[in-house]
Amino acid sequence: MERIVMKVDGMSCEHCVKAITETLDALPGVNEVKVSLEAKTVAFTWQDGGTPMEEIVAAIEDQGYDVV
Repeated sequence: MERIVMKVDGMSCEHCVKAITETLDALPGVNEVKVSLEAKTVAFTWQDGGTPMEEIVAAIEDQGYDVV
């Protein structure tokens, strides 16, 4: 397991937190999702062999946020 932290722009409220958390929780190999509005980050543990990182980024961006 690897701890990943991504900078994500466009998050502003608890709805954003819920949308990203639920989206990532549904992906195989992604666990312990923590979204920080203050730091504008999404942190999670990622298991190698799970959902590819490109698909994780795409899942966040599909919710309307920008991974930078």
